[in-house]
Amino acid sequence: MVRKMSIPTSKTSLLLFLCQIISALDVPLDSKLLEELSQPPTITQQSPKDYIVDPRENIVIQCEAKGKPPPSFSWTRNGTHFDIDKDAQVTMKPNSGTLVINIMNGGKAEAYEGVYQCTARNERGAAISNNIVIRPSRSPLWTKEKLEPNHVREGDSLVLHCRPPVGLPPPIIFWMDNAFQRLPQSERVSQGLNGDLYFSNVQPEDTREDYICYARFNHTQTIQQKQPISVKVFSTKPVTERQPVLLTPTGSTSTKVELRGNVLLLECIAAGLPTPVIRWIKEGGELPANRTFFENFKKTLKIIDVSEADSGNYKCIARNTLGSVHHVISVTVKAAPYWITAPRNLVLSPGEDGTLICRANGNPKPSISWLANGVPIAIAPEDPSRKVDGDTIIFSHVQERSSAVYQCNASNEYGYLLANAFVNVLAEPPRILTPANKLYQVIADRPALLDCAYFGSPKPEIEWFKGVKGSILRGNEYVFHDNGTLEIPVAQKNNAGTYTCVARNELGKIQNEVHLEIKDPTMIIKQPEYKVIQRYGQVSFECIIKHDSTLLPTVTWLKDNDELPDDERFLVGKDNLTIMNVTDKDDGTYTCIVNTTLDSVSASAVLTVVAAPPTPAIIYARPNPPFDLELTGQLERSVDLSWIPGDENNSPITNFVIEYEDALHEPGVWHYQTEVPGTQTTVQLKLSPYVNYSFRVIAVNRIGRSQPSEPSEQYLTKSASPDENPANVQGIGSEPDNLVITWEPLKGFQSNGPGLQYKVSWRQKDVDDEWTSVIVANVSKYIVSGTPTFVPYEVKVQALNDLGYAPEPSEVIGHSGEDLPMVAPGNVQVHVINSTLAKVHWDPVPLKTVRGHLQGYKVYYWKVQSLSRRSRRHVEKNILTFRGNKTFGMLPGLEPYSSYKLNVRVVNGKGEGPASSDKVFKTPEGVPSSPSFLKITNPTLDSLTLEWGSPTHPNGVLTSYTLKFQPINNTHELGPLVEIRIPANESSLILKNLNYSTRYKFYFNAQTSVGSGSQITEEAVTIMDEVQPLYPRIRNVTTAAAETYANISWEYEGPDHANFYVEYGVAGSKEDWKKEIVNGSRSFFVLKGLTPGTAYKVRVGAEGLSGFRSSEDVFETGPAMASRQVDIATQGWFIGLMCAVALLILILLIVCFIRRNKGGKYPVKEKEDAHADPEIQPMKEDDGTFGEYSDAEDHKPLKKGSRTPSDRTVKKEDSDDSLVDYGEGVNGQFNEDGSFIGQYSGKKEKEPAEGNESSEAPSPVNAMNSFV
Repeated sequence: MVRKMSIPTSKTSLLLFLCQIISALDVPLDSKLLEELSQPPTITQQSPKDYIVDPRENIVIQCEAKGKPPPSFSWTRNGTHFDIDKDAQVTMKPNSGTLVINIMNGGKAEAYEGVYQCTARNERGAAISNNIVIRPSRSPLWTKEKLEPNHVREGDSLVLHCRPPVGLPPPIIFWMDNAFQRLPQSERVSQGLNGDLYFSNVQPEDTREDYICYARFNHTQTIQQKQPISVKVFSTKPVTERQPVLLTPTGSTSTKVELRGNVLLLECIAAGLPTPVIRWIKEGGELPANRTFFENFKKTLKIIDVSEADSGNYKCIARNTLGSVHHVISVTVKAAPYWITAPRNLVLSPGEDGTLICRANGNPKPSISWLANGVPIAIAPEDPSRKVDGDTIIFSHVQERSSAVYQCNASNEYGYLLANAFVNVLAEPPRILTPANKLYQVIADRPALLDCAYFGSPKPEIEWFKGVKGSILRGNEYVFHDNGTLEIPVAQKNNAGTYTCVARNELGKIQNEVHLEIKDPTMIIKQPEYKVIQRYGQVSFECIIKHDSTLLPTVTWLKDNDELPDDERFLVGKDNLTIMNVTDKDDGTYTCIVNTTLDSVSASAVLTVVAAPPTPAIIYARPNPPFDLELTGQLERSVDLSWIPGDENNSPITNFVIEYEDALHEPGVWHYQTEVPGTQTTVQLKLSPYVNYSFRVIAVNRIGRSQPSEPSEQYLTKSASPDENPANVQGIGSEPDNLVITWEPLKGFQSNGPGLQYKVSWRQKDVDDEWTSVIVANVSKYIVSGTPTFVPYEVKVQALNDLGYAPEPSEVIGHSGEDLPMVAPGNVQVHVINSTLAKVHWDPVPLKTVRGHLQGYKVYYWKVQSLSRRSRRHVEKNILTFRGNKTFGMLPGLEPYSSYKLNVRVVNGKGEGPASSDKVFKTPEGVPSSPSFLKITNPTLDSLTLEWGSPTHPNGVLTSYTLKFQPINNTHELGPLVEIRIPANESSLILKNLNYSTRYKFYFNAQTSVGSGSQITEEAVTIMDEVQPLYPRIRNVTTAAAETYANISWEYEGPDHANFYVEYGVAGSKEDWKKEIVNGSRSFFVLKGLTPGTAYKVRVGAEGLSGFRSSEDVFETGPAMASRQVDIATQGWFIGLMCAVALLILILLIVCFIRRNKGGKYPVKEKEDAHADPEIQPMKEDDGTFGEYSDAEDHKPLKKGSRTPSDRTVKKEDSDDSLVDYGEGVNGQFNEDGSFIGQYSGKKEKEPAEGNESSEAPSPVNAMNSFV
């Protein structure tokens, strides 16, 4: 029989490890070298072992590998070869092993379920991937089931079962209501790990019909919904309390197996009334710190990253006031295999030895198996150099054919590990990787390192020579490193020259030359020196250097280790730094730094800037400290202190400060005692009992305080009973059944003697009780337990010491602890005032049920849904708090035409009481907001297409839309107004039969039954042959100012849809401009909140036009008036304005009269702002056009069929509009808010086609029309 020699395991492992260290080659990370060397395949990227894919998307199974030559790839499926060429749905990426299975073009993911494995192969071996299990995710529907309502008695337990469909991966479970709001959970109601909803005890508020379990499948982003479950709670009086009973887990014990590294989740949910509280312990040990967490109101114990040490018995205890119950869970931690030593790639030379070691652990212990090039090693081709010894493969005298990729598989019942490690046997002649003729430059007396990076297999031997025919270098003056580097520790001039590195092994020899130059060190031969310079003088620092002639130095100057100031006073020369006109800021440290490519040196000097020598003057200083302190006349409560003043140093002493130290209670701490005038050198000091006094004196003059004097002798006063009692005594309960009495303790010297204690006394107020007292140590609080909830107490605290009691203390009133209110407010009523405001009333709760300090009431209200859209949204509850004993409150900011709910709760210092039952109310309809947008598209010669969006806030049921439009001519005058009613369900309209090449202005709003909403305006132009662009400009900025406001108006020429803003500020001020945004495209704006009698500057700008703004205008607000009831006819500005209007009318009448006498007719049109209200334009009765007059050159009114001027440009005349155009004769003025009084009068049309007659007094402009 052949006997095998066995070697002890520990010695074998050590031997193999040493062999591996000695024999394995290191391959340099040289990219060119790595490209040339052959290498077996290595898997660089692969899909996860358990790969769940989305069945709606293409399946991508990754497999990337590297090797030399590049590897080829093949796949197996379910253990057999997978021929991808025969499946049109499967492709492999170029130069890759990654598979793409085309599901989106007709393939089915279920057809490709299975176990896949990738093999990467080249001439040196084959590497394999993990087994990749492909499974499509599944999100099945809930099975149909008939759910009966749950009728439960109040106080009983209840479990609502979810039983979600089995998906892949398992779904995430959550419970919500019909409004898609998560159901609130608490210690009483919570969701278990299995998804069921557990009620420890049901309450009347649990009654609802929309308990809905949802299952979310994250992989496919789908959510499945179970049918709603109804729960109805019926009450029986009285409600029976019950001791805890476990709902889950059942029984007294259970077992749990978890894997190492996973999260351990243990759960205990109990029923009972009152609601039980859960506590967790580990029998015979502690719960692991930093890895233990409690979730779901402590019903779930979570331990992360578990290990075998976490095995054991875990006990959960459920307890309420009636008893407790417990359950023991026996936890066993198993372990899938994990690496201790994973095999590593091995690069060997022919004839060398090596080892691959594969060690793993697990529970149970994993088995180790080896594969060679993906084939079990037992049936792999024989290799005489290879020997398998359990978890180790030993290689001896390897040859190039021994190259292969080995796989180690460690597996147990909980999983497996697979690692690829190659053995690459290389036979390579020597290579030198250092560039040839590389030049090294070194400063003399410093180390020189000459590189000779190399590679070869077997490992080459390295030799160094100096010169072409020099001998091999040896000796102590050289150091030869393993990586081939030659080190000369102290390089001298004679070490310069050419060095040759020779690398040789049995396959060849190669050499390389490098060159070494030794340079002289850089030195500063004259360093900068310390300088003291007078202010405004000149100073220079020298920095003269000596350096190697072949090196180019650079000199840099620093000030305080930073760059020199950017100041022309600093002059940097070749060898110096000069500072002209020195100032105090130049004080500091200046450093000269000299750098070359090989070394760096520096030197520093300090500059001190001083003032010019002053004229000798009297030196004023703080006084010297007093001395010779003496205590006399020692009594129990006083002592006399005297001292001798020190030198006053030319400044008279104004006062002395006396301080004391209590060596008995606060040694080393000095306190202020008193102070006396500077002419006094003795004082009588009042003392406290039981204090060991020392005194010191500080002198004070106009310059400052002296140093303290030396302390006086110590004086210990006699003890006495306390003179005072603690301050700030309070009685406030921290729990419903206690009273916490607190006070500020006496300080040490207030104790008046040893043995300081406190007598704490209390009794219930308004009850014929005796005082209860207790004497406590020198602490600051005492807790009285077992008190009724929130009742008043009389409290007092008296100090005492070994000599007696302090005077009788005063009493204070406190309260025992508060508890949550017991009763909800009743008779809650809601009165809806308008569409956005409601008033809520409630009856106050009895004060006895508040059980604490009444702080007020909280109203919770929330929008349930919009009545116009019938859509629910995420509920955002609003909370309003009404302080004190109020019984009503206003709810502002409601949304019109919506359904709301609210409830009311009383609040005390402990918290909120129960909520009243939800009250439902609805807000009425309101007017809608403006349409969300108005777009005008597809302009033609005679039509425009309008598109709009419904209002963001309809605030009711939309009944219709109203469209008004009118033309605008080239002077921005408005034509006849047309109104169209549009059904509410329309969102576009084509307007036809419009004028050619004409600008129109559109006004668009929506209506509900309440009325019309705000309008949105837009302008557009029908097509013309050619349009000359309007270059933007804002001109004719005018202001009309009152006492605290001003109306700003302007004219604008440029692109449509400009967004205007007004900037203003106090004239002559350097403050930033204030900015106000103009709403819409109006050409006027009211500035409010101005200061009376102040000059302001103003300008107008347009957003988005490259910062385009008008020129500035200046106006002044009127002076402040004692009363706003003033006679406008006596105002100077009004008289001047009326004179100007009268003069303007007279001039216009004369001009018109003269021109008529010459035979021509000329238009005199009433001018209105192009952006004013469309319903205020004067019309002619006969044709609905603007009132005007014709001349011989046929100035036509703007009406259908009108054209642009012959030069095809749109011209805008300079406007002479002013605010008089908007006035009402001589009575035109502004309201306090800046709006017009009697605006656009002379005539205010109800309909544009009614003509231009008016029952009111005519305006000056209409008067001109009548005259002509």
